[in-house]
Amino acid sequence: MSDTREHVLTGSRGAVRVRVWPRPRPRFLALLVHGYGEHAGRYEEVAGVLGGLGAAVYAPDHRGHGGSAGERAVIEDFEDVVADVHAVADLARAAHPGLPLVLLGHSMGGLIAARYAQRYGAELTALVLSGPVIGAWELPGRLLALDEIPDTPISPAALSRDPAVGAAYRADPLVWHGPMKRPTLEAFARTLRTVAEGGDVGRLPVLWLHGDDDRLVPLDGSRVGVERLTGGPDGGGELTERIYPGARHEVFLETDRAQVFADVTAFLRRVLPR
Repeated sequence: MSDTREHVLTGSRGAVRVRVWPRPRPRFLALLVHGYGEHAGRYEEVAGVLGGLGAAVYAPDHRGHGGSAGERAVIEDFEDVVADVHAVADLARAAHPGLPLVLLGHSMGGLIAARYAQRYGAELTALVLSGPVIGAWELPGRLLALDEIPDTPISPAALSRDPAVGAAYRADPLVWHGPMKRPTLEAFARTLRTVAEGGDVGRLPVLWLHGDDDRLVPLDGSRVGVERLTGGPDGGGELTERIYPGARHEVFLETDRAQVFADVTAFLRRVLPR
């Protein structure tokens, strides 16, 4: 999908760049929520899959990320980011009123998407979480206990078994390659607690995707948050789970991503109105 457009919105704390993959007469809207240190442009292939199903796709760069305003890799309050994502949803709905809305969040974007669903779940038709930072994620507490945050950026090898993915990530000038920053870690810790205490999303259909060799957001810790968000194994929630053997953190860029896209496609065909 090479036909993209850009909008710039006034966000909670500055300008927010929004990438749009348009589609004539779409049958639904898809909102992509990217992860920490990256940007919406890395989701071209995901947008293509969603567009093939009939979606007009919208994806903001969060504050401090990509082409949006703010100090690089600093998010002081994720509630502001949720509000920014909601403004993007309003933009999409204004262009295409009355269409179903699907929210897809990866990693940190999974945390944002989970909180969005707690606040605005009635506006959603489905929620897709990829390697979501919810539940028992120990990294913020471990780093915040140190006097100085170590300068250890994300290892590209942790993203995918495909070496081309790591090489592209390393060379991408819009990706943050420095250390995590204390305000962002503090915001992570607060929002993990907020989502844990924020209740479940009722009967909203949820698709959870995760690699079982994800070393950035370990599977077992994420499971705690996913089950809580969907009401637990016996809570009556609409959870579909797909765990990929050997896959690392970015399942949409993994060597078996054809299966991942097939699973997303099957889920959306099942839950979207005909």
